[in-house]
Amino acid sequence: MKLRVLLLAAALTAAGCSSASHGTDARATGSTATSAPVLSPVSAASSMSSSGAASSTTSTSLSVTTYGTQGGSAPAPAGAPATSATTAVPVADHRMAASGAFIVGDKGAAVASQPGGAVNGRLRAGVALAVDAIQGAWASVLTPCENHVWVPLADGRIEKTADIVIDAGHGGSEPGAVGQGGLTEKDLNLAVARLVVDDLAPQGVSAALARTGDYQQTLASRVAVAAAMHPKAFVSIHHNAEPDGPRPQGPGTETYYQTGKEVSAAQAAQSKRLAGLIYEEVVKALSQYSASWMADTDAGAKYRIGDSGNDYYGVLRLSGADGIVGSLAELAFLSNPSEEFLLKRDDVRQAEAAAVARGIVRWLRTNDPGSGFTVPYPRTEPAGGGGGTAGCIDPV
Repeated sequence: MKLRVLLLAAALTAAGCSSASHGTDARATGSTATSAPVLSPVSAASSMSSSGAASSTTSTSLSVTTYGTQGGSAPAPAGAPATSATTAVPVADHRMAASGAFIVGDKGAAVASQPGGAVNGRLRAGVALAVDAIQGAWASVLTPCENHVWVPLADGRIEKTADIVIDAGHGGSEPGAVGQGGLTEKDLNLAVARLVVDDLAPQGVSAALARTGDYQQTLASRVAVAAAMHPKAFVSIHHNAEPDGPRPQGPGTETYYQTGKEVSAAQAAQSKRLAGLIYEEVVKALSQYSASWMADTDAGAKYRIGDSGNDYYGVLRLSGADGIVGSLAELAFLSNPSEEFLLKRDDVRQAEAAAVARGIVRWLRTNDPGSGFTVPYPRTEPAGGGGGTAGCIDPV
């Protein structure tokens, strides 16, 4: 049976958070192209090669190496196990195309370069991994650092679908914005994302996290988890930095919707409505608090087009190309001490999360158009680094 392969990214360039004014992981860094067989790291530049050359994983501590492709004839390096690729007899492929997210169990998951092969690493408990194939008692998954490995099905569970996938921006060695009081965006994003999932459940909306803990994860891997669960929408949670100045009228919340030449008009319209509803609810919720609010002068629900004519932000570009309606939300300015003070409070985080959840539920169940739409001012500065495979270490 033909293996379903995730061909996620066309050309991921420098990474950044959602804001046009500060560097974060919302835009992906480029990966060096390699001759990658099926079970080797995914490169945005190369996608999937059929060259059959040996390929060792990079930027990970799992040390997974594979030789040859299905039915290939390239020889393995000296000392590598012999494979049937040197014979003229076809080798049966027992892999079955699959989908869903593999959630690593409480004791972690063993990792091998082939189903039933020698264990050469472990993945941390709770990590969500996109599944693309199953063979016997093993699943082929994409790790947070974009390595294709095999894990035993007994070491976790597969969540087949979710109505909504929530992405907590940044993680691991990529903290995102950092407040003057030491609060990191990666931790704040994850805390709020978890609360959004919790708020959606009693309303009958199933939701899952793309990033489940404090570890580095590429943009392509986040979208892969979402795509594997076939959600109705994908929402990436962020907090902002480097505002243009004070905003006496209230919070400087920003939400982004999908745009660009690869997004259909119908999908762009739904993404815009989602961004407008989340913006509307978050501003209403945060306005009840007293703060010296800061903002960019074009705060609101908006878009940003990159030089290529596609969406500037990696998670929106990739999810859009995969046919998933997406929005990226910068809920408040963490770099502003007054707002950071609020964001350290549990009640404020809960208010943010409940507002995001209300926006999502309204998007699912009403025809409300949303509000706060604005035309962004031109931005020429590049986003900051992060979001790619460079230096990425899988959570072990």
